[in-house]
Amino acid sequence: PGAGNTLGSKEAARAEPDGYTLLYSSVSGLILSPLIQKDPGYDPITSFAPIAPVGTGTTILVVHPSFPAKTVQELVAYAKANPGKVNFSSGGVGVLPHMIGEMFKSRAGIDLVHVPYKGAAPAFVDLISGQVDLMFANIVGTMPHLRTGRVRAVAVSSASRSPLLPEVPALAETIPGFRAEVWVGTFAPAKTPADIINRLNADIQKSTGL
Repeated sequence: PGAGNTLGSKEAARAEPDGYTLLYSSVSGLILSPLIQKDPGYDPITSFAPIAPVGTGTTILVVHPSFPAKTVQELVAYAKANPGKVNFSSGGVGVLPHMIGEMFKSRAGIDLVHVPYKGAAPAFVDLISGQVDLMFANIVGTMPHLRTGRVRAVAVSSASRSPLLPEVPALAETIPGFRAEVWVGTFAPAKTPADIINRLNADIQKSTGL
């Protein structure tokens, strides 16, 4: 992790192509960061050999328990009544949660202030402590904090509700057409031999079912 997945990606890109150093990355490191950074230190197409998908999922919009809005409609109304006074955290400029937040701002017609951190963990810590108002976060990692009441769920960013939290609405239920999902996959340094790629692909697909 770090710098929109670019730190790990640079390490993987210059590693020996022997199958012992792999990159586990997402849309943040392979699409978003190369698009918004002049030189992330690697080429997302030529620096890596794709191995296999690992999974897909959604992010969840969560707020601090003291935040006055409990629904998407209430959040949008509150933000419109308080332009520039509501903020959201993310693990850095250009990472997927940041981009989803910008997409939410645009689609909802509201003014939110982005507060970037050096990673998702410190961003979430400040959400829990009340230093920031809201965040688009990893749904699995957020669930324990939802159960303890440290944060409150507002909506998920996928096109439909998540089976993990079926009681939480999708943003698309309020903002038609809203869809932002996460994918993660495994990659090897370019020029990794095909037999190694094929073996890793078979083992990963066997374990994930994808």
